[in-house]
Amino acid sequence: MKKTLQLEGLDCPVCAGELEREIAAIEGVSFASITFVNQKLTVEFDSLKTLQKIIDKANHFEEVRVVESGAHEHGHGHDHDHGHERGENHKKEIWQIAIAAVLFALGFLFERLGDNVVLTVFRYIAYVAAYLTAGYSVLIATGKNIAKGKIFDENFLMTVASVGALFLGEIHESVLVMLLYQTGELLQGIAVGSSRNSIAELMDLKSEFATRITENGEHEHIPPERVRVGDVLQVKAGEKVPVDGVLLDETAELDTKSLTGEAPLKVLKPGDELLSGCINAGKVFTMKVTRPYEDSAVGKILDLVENSAAKKASPEKFITKFARIYTPVVCLLAIAIFAIAPLLSYLIIGEANVARYAQTALTFLVISCPCALVISVPLTYFSGIGACAKNGILVKGSTYLDLAAKVSAIAFDKTGTLTEGDFKICGVRPEADVAEAELLSVAATLEKSSSHPIAKAFSSIESGDGERVEEIAGKGLKGLVSGETTLVGNAELLKENGVEVTPCESLYTLVCVAKNGRYLGAIEIGDALRAEAKTAVEKLKKLGIERLIMLTGDNPARATKIANEVGVYEVNASLLPDEKLKKAEEIKKQNVLFYVGDGVNDAPVMTAADCSASMGSLGSAAAVEASDFVLISDNLGAIPKCIKIARKTRSIVKQNIVFSIFMKVAFMALGLAGVLPLWLAVFADVGVMLLAVLNSLRMRSKIKE
Repeated sequence: MKKTLQLEGLDCPVCAGELEREIAAIEGVSFASITFVNQKLTVEFDSLKTLQKIIDKANHFEEVRVVESGAHEHGHGHDHDHGHERGENHKKEIWQIAIAAVLFALGFLFERLGDNVVLTVFRYIAYVAAYLTAGYSVLIATGKNIAKGKIFDENFLMTVASVGALFLGEIHESVLVMLLYQTGELLQGIAVGSSRNSIAELMDLKSEFATRITENGEHEHIPPERVRVGDVLQVKAGEKVPVDGVLLDETAELDTKSLTGEAPLKVLKPGDELLSGCINAGKVFTMKVTRPYEDSAVGKILDLVENSAAKKASPEKFITKFARIYTPVVCLLAIAIFAIAPLLSYLIIGEANVARYAQTALTFLVISCPCALVISVPLTYFSGIGACAKNGILVKGSTYLDLAAKVSAIAFDKTGTLTEGDFKICGVRPEADVAEAELLSVAATLEKSSSHPIAKAFSSIESGDGERVEEIAGKGLKGLVSGETTLVGNAELLKENGVEVTPCESLYTLVCVAKNGRYLGAIEIGDALRAEAKTAVEKLKKLGIERLIMLTGDNPARATKIANEVGVYEVNASLLPDEKLKKAEEIKKQNVLFYVGDGVNDAPVMTAADCSASMGSLGSAAAVEASDFVLISDNLGAIPKCIKIARKTRSIVKQNIVFSIFMKVAFMALGLAGVLPLWLAVFADVGVMLLAVLNSLRMRSKIKE
């Protein structure tokens, strides 16, 4: 069983990693992942009893609480509900820091005024009051954690550093350590809160209500979750479409930008599909519901985006492991410096310098907090996933975003991907003694039992009832029409069954028909090139993609014609499904392969590729399941955008990792040299964290075309 739980009160990224490990260790838990940015816990477990243990563990960890509704309702409303609450906490923290700063300033003033007994007493009172005001929450948290056997968290490290400064007689430095640490925590909270809110606003697609028209013509407002398939809804100007459906009125204009990233208004005709999350940019219209809320565009988008961060990219996994090793190692180095360095100094130069090495050890403790990395890396990936969603691309996990950044080959299916996939009959070639109507009717009789896209071309043809119809993968259909064995498919199918086929050349797909071993003729089926296909391919070439390939089961002449029109010059045609899979595996040996297909017939190839995108409608469950990326509007122009976002995300992640580790090493070197005051170490550490977070937030900027 799998479940996603909404948490609240998770304000420390290191603690998030610790809670994740504790939950993963529970017997019966096979998978646990916590996303700090949106406070989501995703777990796989064996029983409801185990789930209760998971909830109990989370509820007894620090100030964390499980919000049960978040497990069922995507947690979208939750983010908004607690924005105000976070703001109130920031007010409290701001007052706490402000009062502590004033008290510290008074202590500093008394210190400068003189060193008589009265001023000294006032100075110590001011400093102690400032220390307790700034650090009481840290001290309490440290005490609680020690009682639970937890050390090496940031509260413990800052407590040891500040208390150590007190013992060294540097009371003002002790206060500064706590004051700067709390200021950093406040700024971190504001930065992460801002990111959480921006993601919530980005995914603010859900309509607050749906207006249902009852049988007696009355209008009632109900939550989208209560809408049923077949209900008739009214959508007024400026309102969001609450669930997926079809248009009942003559026309409608929709603003789809929030859903697909495309600015032009979309004009719909009666019977056209309406996706939830789009905004009515015209007059009031009515619609008929085709999917319940949980299966609608908005339901799937919110679910995919909010759960996507559970599948972590390799840099995220590296950071998790790095943080677990880095903090204890640096703390042990601090202990070694304090215990061994004075002895070595005494043996070499005859002077122990205990105070100096004690301060160096305390500096190492401050530097041992890995917050800059633990926050900024997942925040960058989450922002990248949000940027993709804003451009009409759903990403199933940051691991796929990371792979997309490395892509060197993109393979396209032809039908329904580079072309519209809206098939129509372009020509009929009956044998001399066969009527055109008979040929079409026989073919349509079997095709109406098929789910293949080509079958749609025969939907308007009058037909009879076929019996015992079976679909032969990659070849066609076999069944009984009026009791006679009938074949409808490619020439190979007919030849395998002993039917002699009259040779003919065509740039279109030929559907050959035979009845009772007699060849009746062929029907030409074709579809149009997607309007944006050529532009999308040109943009991919500008991005430096080494190989652009077409993998199709269509005939070589038709495939080559389409490939030349769109600008794809590596063509593999007449491929059966298993041959297409083998070809994809060959490409994958030499390149990082991104496959783009319709998400239904290409599922095996999508699984084999490093990452894949489906062109299938969002309503297609197979499309969503098979691929790693889902293009909401079936627009190929989203593919180059996806590659750009992925590359920018990975670049920022690399920058943050290199910058943070370099600065940590530099601070340790300065600490060893004895030229880095303890308060400056805290300031520098906080500064690195904030710079890394701010760099992560660059993912929120618009991607250039």
